[in-house]
Amino acid sequence: MSLTIVILVITCVVSFLAFNNRTMFDKLKHYPAVEHQRKEYYRWLTSGFLHGDYMHLIINMFVFHSFGTALEQYYTYHFGMIGGSILFGVTYLLTIILANIPTYFKHENNPYYTAIGASGGVSGILFIYILIYPWNMLGLYAIIPVPAIIFGVLYLWYESWASKNQNDNIGHDAHFFGAIAGIMIAIVSRPAILPEFLRSLIENFPF
Repeated sequence: MSLTIVILVITCVVSFLAFNNRTMFDKLKHYPAVEHQRKEYYRWLTSGFLHGDYMHLIINMFVFHSFGTALEQYYTYHFGMIGGSILFGVTYLLTIILANIPTYFKHENNPYYTAIGASGGVSGILFIYILIYPWNMLGLYAIIPVPAIIFGVLYLWYESWASKNQNDNIGHDAHFFGAIAGIMIAIVSRPAILPEFLRSLIENFPF
């Protein structure tokens, strides 16, 4: 069984349990004010295994499975079965943590801000995929085919704009910083990915 499936199953189980257990939900969610007061920094990670409802969970896990499977295969090809799986798992979990840190500092004195969801980690996985396959076609709104690199640019622009201008209870900051964290981790983990990305952009330019 792939690590992608293992993480997906664990996320679903934790989310399901928390749907019907408010105490568990409140104990695991990202809550900067409480983290600051009680030093409960574990929430930076555990919040990534919670979701607001079934649709939130299904969307995140669908995207995670779609791109996580390809990324895990990429890592196992370059680092071996065990090393690649470990690196993939660490990348995903670390991205969740790094995606939550900026909102911790932004909202550490705001008792009304909380956040949940795997979206930060999923964004990181998606953007590593874009680094590897920049001209692969992705479905914008699941309908319009768009090259991955163009989708990535539009995604980053929108999330950056929305984090400053939208008040829709969506963690746009986590999406943006998760994407950036994923890119940074990928480059540190395998520096060759950057020149390969640039070469692919030029050599496979479709227009």
